[in-house]
Amino acid sequence: MDRAALVDHARDSIARGSKSFALASKLFDPPTRERAWLLYAWCRKCDDLADGQDMGHGMSAVADAKDRVAYIREQTDRALSGQPVDDPAFAALALVAAECRLPRAIIFDVIQGFALDADDWRPRTERDLYQYCYHVAGAVGLLMAIVMGVDPHDEETLDRACDLGLAFQLANIARDLSEDDSVGRCYLPVEWLAEMDIPPGQHMKPWLRPQLVPLAKRLADRSEAHEASARVGAARLPFRARWAVLAAAGIYGDIAREVRRRGAQAWDHRVITTRGQKIGWVARSLVQAMRSPAPVGREGLWTRPRAER
Repeated sequence: MDRAALVDHARDSIARGSKSFALASKLFDPPTRERAWLLYAWCRKCDDLADGQDMGHGMSAVADAKDRVAYIREQTDRALSGQPVDDPAFAALALVAAECRLPRAIIFDVIQGFALDADDWRPRTERDLYQYCYHVAGAVGLLMAIVMGVDPHDEETLDRACDLGLAFQLANIARDLSEDDSVGRCYLPVEWLAEMDIPPGQHMKPWLRPQLVPLAKRLADRSEAHEASARVGAARLPFRARWAVLAAAGIYGDIAREVRRRGAQAWDHRVITTRGQKIGWVARSLVQAMRSPAPVGREGLWTRPRAER
């Protein structure tokens, strides 16, 4: 497939896989938009393979999880080495990686997140939770920042980009506690469950909702703190990239805020942002992009270890 065909494939992937990201991506300038689509197509394909999904829908337990991760690694390595691959999503990664000089180590950091799930991994501590969030979302934030023109050596701005990925993933975890439980997964740290006297594997039992609510609120609060930090980093991006990032931050931030607002009813129906709410954030983020953000430090926030950089 030539570049135009790969871009068409990637555009279809994001349109089907994430209405939120698809809308936010329209705010980029054309070259950045296409590269964001190309990177998304690879992320979407890997996620679907690892979780037995179709465009992010219908997650199911898979019997050959480790084999699937090995396949993702092998195809990614082939793509980055310029060899033929089985799926255009891997060719899309090769294209955007070459155009933006994406660091190979960060790309494989993303794959490590799929490996953790394949190993039936569970976080014991809050630090473990953040390490997982880094692999499945924070590292993607780093790659997206580089696609948007951030210098790969600008560690402080990349930390802010990682914060946005962490904010997204913490919101996802809070929203998807019930869905994850249905396939035997739990991303609440064991020490958090012990703190609330919730036995492992029992957190979604109806009679434990009162103890679960404070933990979901904690996730939402942590998500909001990382979102605020990410907004500072967004101010360093070109205007249209800044607009897109702020729109995505607001749309996803509303997921965490709605989980927090619903309390014990947060998992009765899946939390979503409506099209009207998304469009509202596009308008609000345009105004935000024209203003300087409030100064927010990163003191007290989890930071990816230097070994990961």
